[in-house]
Amino acid sequence: MLVVNKPSGLLSVPGKGEHLADCLIARVQAVWPQALLVHRLDRDTSGVMVFGLTPHAQRFLSKQFELRAAKKTYVARVWGRLTPKTGRVDLPLIVDWPNRPKQHVDPENGKPAVTDWRVLRDSETETRVRLMPKTGRSHQLRVHMQALGHPILGDPFYATGPAQDFDRLMLHSEELRIKHPDSARMMKFRVTAPF
Repeated sequence: MLVVNKPSGLLSVPGKGEHLADCLIARVQAVWPQALLVHRLDRDTSGVMVFGLTPHAQRFLSKQFELRAAKKTYVARVWGRLTPKTGRVDLPLIVDWPNRPKQHVDPENGKPAVTDWRVLRDSETETRVRLMPKTGRSHQLRVHMQALGHPILGDPFYATGPAQDFDRLMLHSEELRIKHPDSARMMKFRVTAPF
């Protein structure tokens, strides 16, 4: 397996069109041609990503994400003072078809999406928060924070006004805990947020 620190602004996989061909999997495969995709991070999210270096490793690692056995921890800076100090968001999500790739809360048709949070520190204008997703829906953390009235700073899709005026999305995949494909030993990979 291979673990890397994805920069913000880089796609995990190629997008549609030549202008979106540069991506993390292409850069990784330039050095490790056998590398196989296990999971993705949004283009604007930075942080820990894992790749399989054999088909067995890819299947083993992918299964952990599918079964929600992989433990992911993110750090974000959000707009305003988030209270209380800990909590859970349990709001089902679905793609917002007219506004793709945006997602939105839909209690009737959405797929289950659960995020736990813990405040790390706060001020009048923003809160640094640790986010622990229990599911892995597209834009889950971004939509859940917006639904609480505290969009992630710098979010081009879900933040508005001054909350959008940052040079990047303030969301970072800080830690990943997964079992090794050969030994099944639990391993922890961590990269401190650059903001």
